Amino acid sequence: MNQTLNKTIKTLILTLPLTFALTGCVVVVGDDEGRGWNNSNSSSEWKEVQRTNKAKVAQLEVGETISQVKTTFGSADFNEAFTDNDKQYQVLFYRTRHKHSDGETTKDECTPLIFVDGVLQSWGQKAYKKL
Repeated sequence: MNQTLNKTIKTLILTLPLTFALTGCVVVVGDDEGRGWNNSNSSSEWKEVQRTNKAKVAQLEVGETISQVKTTFGSADFNEAFTDNDKQYQVLFYRTRHKHSDGETTKDECTPLIFVDGVLQSWGQKAYKKL
């Protein structure tokens, strides 16, 4: 009986540390505040942002000022600006379509809104490519 008990104790001494070492492996991917597009809490969040932005884009009218659009849409996901032939161009990008499941918003997932001298002139990929 002592021999069986010793064998059991030796087995436990060898296997318990291995068991605890293997069960402690956890990988966490995402940002510290839980705002990444991949986490389960934000899955519906990015879908709602896209749906809302699409609806807002559908209501846009040429001639709106950049401040009017920013009031309606809020902060842009991306913002570009440049001057050409004495005209100031500014392009605001708002997320409107899902393409990549990488947790990041990219410009190809956004609709560009093109302003010339602070006034909305056009929007969409076709218009952006003409710049």
